[in-house]
Amino acid sequence: MWQDRILFLDGEALVIDKPAGMAVHPGPRTPRSLEDFLGDLRFGFRRLPQPVHRLDRDTSGCLLLSRNPKAHVRFNQAFEAGAVRKSYLAVLDGVPDKAEGTIDLPLAKVSSAEAGWRMVGDAGGKRAVSHWRVVAEAKGRALVHFTPETGRTHQLRVHAASGLGLPISGDPVYGAGKGPMLLHAWTLAFDRDGKAPVEAKAPLPPSFPYAGFPDAPG
Repeated sequence: MWQDRILFLDGEALVIDKPAGMAVHPGPRTPRSLEDFLGDLRFGFRRLPQPVHRLDRDTSGCLLLSRNPKAHVRFNQAFEAGAVRKSYLAVLDGVPDKAEGTIDLPLAKVSSAEAGWRMVGDAGGKRAVSHWRVVAEAKGRALVHFTPETGRTHQLRVHAASGLGLPISGDPVYGAGKGPMLLHAWTLAFDRDGKAPVEAKAPLPPSFPYAGFPDAPG
């Protein structure tokens, strides 16, 4: 299963193409997760690799894992410092009025007994900034390239739905939830002292061609 999903591998870093539908960590609704497969991702090491960040269960694409504790600390520091360059591709339920722009919408977590928790735009929330541009249109929807400056929970999903007024196709929380959620962590890269940079690009999953977008942007 995993051999064809390895995007980058060296002595301290592993980047995989996480499939949509797989949670990174177990939870009440996701008892089976990537943690069940870490033994398959050791590639000769005794230690299990550890996820450095997370992707939503229904988001596919680049996920970074560390292969030793010292690397894990450094990678976490890179994320906290904003040194990790990430980009995403998403299909929106509609086409934005502009070709590109920036969404600066702080986010806060709210919860209720009926609906559970979600993220909302809130001027008093945590800073969240996403740059975006339309790269293609098909079937009345847009393929959008997102480059987030920050990494808040559900950031792109809320920014698409509330900032652009066009939720990500298939989003079960912020959109109509029809079909698979079309959000893909396309690229991940960061520099390392004394080592080659970590660079990875995840191919588009089959759900994107099905939606009418056969090719990723260059």
